[in-house]
Formats: sequence, C-alpha cells, structure tokens
Amino acid sequence: MIFKHEQRQEGCLLSFGQTFKALSDPVRREILTLLKSGRMSAGEIGSHFDMTGATISYHLSILKKADLLHESKYKNFIYYELNTSVVEELMAWLSNLKGGNES
Repeated sequence: MIFKHEQRQEGCLLSFGQTFKALSDPVRREILTLLKSGRMSAGEIGSHFDMTGATISYHLSILKKADLLHESKYKNFIYYELNTSVVEELMAWLSNLKGGNES
C-alpha cells in the first residue's frame, strides 16, 4: 500500500522511514506536542528547551524533512505548525497494520 506521504518531493522519496526517524527523538516529539496548540516561532519553541538555537533549528529541519511540519514566514519570523495530514496517514497505516477498521 502506498500512501500520499510516500510520493516524490524535491527529488527524494519520502517514506515513513523518515517519519519514524524524526519521531524517534524525544525532543522532536515534544516539539510536535507543543505545536498541537497552534503555530509557533522557532524562538517560542526554543524557549521550552535548555538548548541552543542551532540545536532547535536542527530538530526543526529533521521534522520538516519528514514533512511533519509546515513552515510560513511573516516579517522577520518563521512560524511552524503541525502537518496533520502526515500524522493522519501514519495513524491509518498503524491502524491497518494492527487490523483496525479502515475509514
């Protein structure tokens, strides 16, 4: 079964492998949890962690490559928000894997 998330984007094949890799880090999972409440700037995200801006940027980059975040720019700020379509596809795949009902 091929999901929309596994299509070509910018010359590389996106797969659930990248998604699971991104989700394997507790900091990245916490960033996604923060973004459940709505979009945030990198600075707002970084204020929740005791790490450098460069490290936060690295984690955001991994999440973007896995297509788990959307990015938008407004004036001098970059805002991030959760890409729920990838999360929904992942949940559907996991449900199918365990034999759950398909919608």
